[in-house]
Amino acid sequence: MGRDILTLPAPDADERLAYGDDANQFVDFRWSRLPGVRPMVVHFHGGFWRSRFDLQHAGNFCAALTQAGFHTANVEYRRVGQPGGGWPGTLEDALSAARFACARAEAPVVVTGHSAGGHLALWLSAEMPELAGVAVMGPVACLRLGWERNLGDGAVRDFLGGGPEEAPERYAAADPAVRESHVPRVLIHGTRDEVVPVEISRAYCEARGGCLVELEGADHFDVVDPRSAWWNEVVARSTERLL
Repeated sequence: MGRDILTLPAPDADERLAYGDDANQFVDFRWSRLPGVRPMVVHFHGGFWRSRFDLQHAGNFCAALTQAGFHTANVEYRRVGQPGGGWPGTLEDALSAARFACARAEAPVVVTGHSAGGHLALWLSAEMPELAGVAVMGPVACLRLGWERNLGDGAVRDFLGGGPEEAPERYAAADPAVRESHVPRVLIHGTRDEVVPVEISRAYCEARGGCLVELEGADHFDVVDPRSAWWNEVVARSTERLL
């Protein structure tokens, strides 16, 4: 387990729909087979906003949630290194995709995200007050701190095109740690996360509130791996606003 979740084949999605004209603007939907109206989870994958990583590795996360009884929407978006990726295109895609998925939901929607996708989900909590909740795993929840820590060898700088002193207006607009939100938020973070340290989530919660769930002994990938010892807790905390 661990990092191999990035390459583990995932079950096929039921439906792929485009929300824009770019090849990277689409959503993979998986529909629960359980009877009745089913709630939806909209998920944003991680990868430090870079084109090297796509939504395929998040397919197992979404497939497992679908098996548990939730409709899921696995979002692809333009990323750094692609035309339109980074500032502001990645954020524009996140908002467009979330609205696109919500329009197809029969019940309240929770937005989830891992790592950089966790940043996008928390950012959406300030943009979409109608969301039932946001649950993020190992999120880059504070962009300024992520820049200071040089997460991903300059990932925040690459994403926003500079540091806080060079692009203060971009940090003010894109950093969820400085954006007010009244959407219920849960931050799930492994204490052994060496990719995005748990201190990032602690700093966000100190600044903006939200519920921080620290998973003792979990690393950056355990929190999105259906095979991990922490999976049941991740599911319970991610979907509690839908149950």
